[in-house]
Amino acid sequence: MLLSDIKKVCVAGGGQMGRQIALNAAIHGFDVYITDSVPAALQSVEKWSREYLIGRVAKGKMTEEETKKVLSHFHIVSTLTEAAHGAQFVIEAIIEDKEIKESFYRELSIITALETIVASNSSYMPSSLFKDCIKNPSRLANMHYFNPALVLKLVEVVKGEHTAPDTVEIIMEFAKANGKTPIRVNKEIDGFVVNRVLRAIRDEAFYLIENGICTPEDLDTGVELGLNHPMGPFRLLDLTGIDLNYFSGKKRWEDTGVKPAGFDIVKAKYEAHEWGRKTGCGFYKYSD
Repeated sequence: MLLSDIKKVCVAGGGQMGRQIALNAAIHGFDVYITDSVPAALQSVEKWSREYLIGRVAKGKMTEEETKKVLSHFHIVSTLTEAAHGAQFVIEAIIEDKEIKESFYRELSIITALETIVASNSSYMPSSLFKDCIKNPSRLANMHYFNPALVLKLVEVVKGEHTAPDTVEIIMEFAKANGKTPIRVNKEIDGFVVNRVLRAIRDEAFYLIENGICTPEDLDTGVELGLNHPMGPFRLLDLTGIDLNYFSGKKRWEDTGVKPAGFDIVKAKYEAHEWGRKTGCGFYKYSD
């Protein structure tokens, strides 16, 4: 498959990542069909996309004509069949639940053609977990965008043992065509590349606050001003989602038998529904 062969893109998942990935592709001229199993999520996507584009016009970043063109490429549909049928490229950005994803991939495999590229946006579930759920696993790989996907340039393209080399190449090309800078991850590894580096920083950060060395706020300030990071580890956790960190930490504990640093703190916040920006409270409180 060539980049020019991609005429229809399906994005499954109307959450923050899925909707941003879909709109980003539409902005770059791809004909995108986004769907979600929850009708309310799709209604939210429609309102959000129009408000986002109105904001771009207000800031002088886009013209009215440009937004109309984007919306002509951005299709919100109610079923996976409508979204994925005839698509050459599918991006899965649904809930990080293994059983739900397995069911999704089995349904998707019935709908799509053998040559359809299937990319998972999951940040910690490697595509090999789902290779037996689709009829052509050589076309399956991780394509991990970073949050917020409309802003951040990085995409990790992860090759599983089942993934064909040309699948990696077309995903890399697709990422570039969407204004992103992809990096190639040559084999699956827990956390891929960036999150493994981030994990090392986060483990030390949790050690410091668990032992009363400093507060999360002071640690973030130190990292931001001392290391020139745009955001400290706890502010970043609030942005990416404490719920996702809880799930990944739980899996890490199950896989290694070693409880991750800070797991009890994260677990308490997860159970209190303090998941960060998405719930209005995490390590910080948010009014918007």
